Amino acid sequence: MDLPPPPSGLQDLLDRAAIHDVKQCYAFAVDRRDWPLYRSIFTEEVAFDFFDWAGIRETITADRWVEMVKATLAPFDATQHVFSGQLIRLMGDEAEAVTTMTARHQLGAEAQLMGGYYTERFVRTHAGWKIAACRLNITWEEGDRSLFEKAAALGVRARPDIGMQGA
Repeated sequence: MDLPPPPSGLQDLLDRAAIHDVKQCYAFAVDRRDWPLYRSIFTEEVAFDFFDWAGIRETITADRWVEMVKATLAPFDATQHVFSGQLIRLMGDEAEAVTTMTARHQLGAEAQLMGGYYTERFVRTHAGWKIAACRLNITWEEGDRSLFEKAAALGVRARPDIGMQGA
């Protein structure tokens, strides 16, 4: 992605802020198990490319995606997704954003960490900006990836900070 052009007016600034907020809701929602909020950031169908990480490259309904993410992340004792370095290119009612990320997945004393970036296509809808396509590129990892299988085997449990919210 080239350097995005500077904002050309107030609407560009408002659009960039709204897109930034959608992406921040992604992290907040999965970390707090707020699945309705997480669902609200996507269009009805979304093209996902998580092939390098999870072997997924398909267009699916947002509802199905949320259930898949819930099954993967809710069993952890805690997760933390941090986004930064977002570049946004506005193209009318569509936008492309590249956002750097780090994610920590905690289960007991063990943790799996990863970093990389998302490349996403956003579309303006009657309900605001939504993610219509999402690609995850992992550039580094620490810890054991099998921690995801260990967490899934335990199933969803209460968390000290939020109890059974989103279970």
